[in-house]
Amino acid sequence: QVQLVESGGGLVQPGGSLRLSCAASGIIFNAYVMGWHRQTPGKQRELVAMFSSGGRTNYAESVKGRFTISRDSAKNTVYLQMNSLKPEDTAVYYCNFRKIATAQNFWGQGTQVTVSS
Repeated sequence: QVQLVESGGGLVQPGGSLRLSCAASGIIFNAYVMGWHRQTPGKQRELVAMFSSGGRTNYAESVKGRFTISRDSAKNTVYLQMNSLKPEDTAVYYCNFRKIATAQNFWGQGTQVTVSS
């Protein structure tokens, strides 16, 4: 079955950097679009960054120029490099894989990112 395992969250000071990783198993990597979402208490989960089916990248306006999504198909892994972090980036970050043919969604377990001095 599909399994997504996230890593890389933690506590960082404002202006710092973190890299999140999401390793997928049980999938054919190119059959999915993939991305990162985040959620804070009391708010809806929001898209942060993603690869579309055409391979283009899309970013939330709030992270453009600071975050970079990348992927390694040989490792079935998608990454989120987060630079110039701000306190408002504090959230639980989830990776998401959506099967192109069926629109079925799969989610990672979530990893906490806390930006605080």
